[in-house]
Amino acid sequence: MNRFAILISTLLAFLVLTSCGPDSSSATASDSSEAYIENKGSDTIVNLALAWAEQYQAERPDVRISVTGGGSGTGIAALINKTTDIANASRQIKAEEVDEAKANGVEPLEHIIARDAIAVIVNPENPVSRLTMQQISDIYSGKYNNWSEVDGEDRPIVRLSREVNSGTHVYFLETVVRIGKKDDKTFFSTDTLLLPSSEGIIAEVRQNPNAIGYDGLGYVPKDLKMIAIAPKEGDTYILPSVATVNDKSYPIARDLYMYTDGEPKGIVKAYLDWILSSEAQQIVTDLGFVPVK
Repeated sequence: MNRFAILISTLLAFLVLTSCGPDSSSATASDSSEAYIENKGSDTIVNLALAWAEQYQAERPDVRISVTGGGSGTGIAALINKTTDIANASRQIKAEEVDEAKANGVEPLEHIIARDAIAVIVNPENPVSRLTMQQISDIYSGKYNNWSEVDGEDRPIVRLSREVNSGTHVYFLETVVRIGKKDDKTFFSTDTLLLPSSEGIIAEVRQNPNAIGYDGLGYVPKDLKMIAIAPKEGDTYILPSVATVNDKSYPIARDLYMYTDGEPKGIVKAYLDWILSSEAQQIVTDLGFVPVK
């Protein structure tokens, strides 16, 4: 009888543990889910996003943040498909992307998290040090094909650009190649080399004295040459810097964005609030971008 009682007692204990198991697992999964943030998109923002994530996780070890690049279009597509919590973008979301998002039950909400200058860069061996916006447009559209046409040496121009999925590519096309004219249909010259990353453009400019490229100010190393730019002939030529972005004298500057599905909540809201704090905005400055505060 004692053996029977022991057996019954053991079985009851097993059943109690088994019935508690799923609830315990669910709570763990829920806690893990709440403490995980997926952050995807712009390659311009990716280094900044990684630095933010590293610092935030050091202060909040209960939070895990996954940061991946791939371009602004990739991040916005992930938001539309509900596969990311935050989409990074170096351009504003397009009207057709908003429509697609709403059709999928997503309400994109824009957050300006930093500002950036787009630097036009050349090899330091290139004697050209200043260009107007029109000259840059004429170079990238294929009207000019030799550096001698812009007071340089008799050398062919090698045009470099980010790929079409890049928000920087879209911004540069609309703001520089088309000089901000909404009805302008000018495109990059067909022989423009499209490169998948900021690092790729930097590497090519570094090794090719005939190359011209563009990149976010925070990515330009000191061994490359930035071009001073004038909005039009006769205007002052301005180099990109935090100061010239803030005083709006540098003509190729933009906001940088994060997008969420509606008003962020919970850990995502806490993270975005922290990104706008003085501590996080100091990281913006440290990496060569322009803080929003």
